[in-house]
Amino acid sequence: MIEGWFDGCCEPRNPGGPAAWGAVVHVDGESVYRAAGYCGVGPQMSNNVAEYSAFVAVATECQKYPGVIWIRGDSKLVVMQINGKWKIHGGLYVPYFQQAKILWGQIKDRAKLTWIPREQNGICDGLSKKVLHDLGVVFKLQPESSVGS
Repeated sequence: MIEGWFDGCCEPRNPGGPAAWGAVVHVDGESVYRAAGYCGVGPQMSNNVAEYSAFVAVATECQKYPGVIWIRGDSKLVVMQINGKWKIHGGLYVPYFQQAKILWGQIKDRAKLTWIPREQNGICDGLSKKVLHDLGVVFKLQPESSVGS
């Protein structure tokens, strides 16, 4: 069983602030991937861009392993759009959605994508926030309590 988690954040303003992502993958209960990345800053950045960037990272890693994949994230937008339950109405994230949808198409026959509450996504939340914390970002939208988890 391949399990993946993802999260993104954009602080101290959304959109426009610096954005980052975090992702974790376990294979048969063993941690094989723990990563975070910086998306950028400015008018093309948003929390949704960061969330989709995180999904792309985790889906890319998960597809390397044979077997059933279960990906979890706390972005209802990503989960519902990738699962085809919500339509795309435009936004800064559209190019990231398109990339994510291609990746999903490559694994969807053996994968499940599920929404989870933020409280169940602490590791990825902490990974994404640590990237921004290390850049000196002052958090205003979300608590910084999970930084460094």
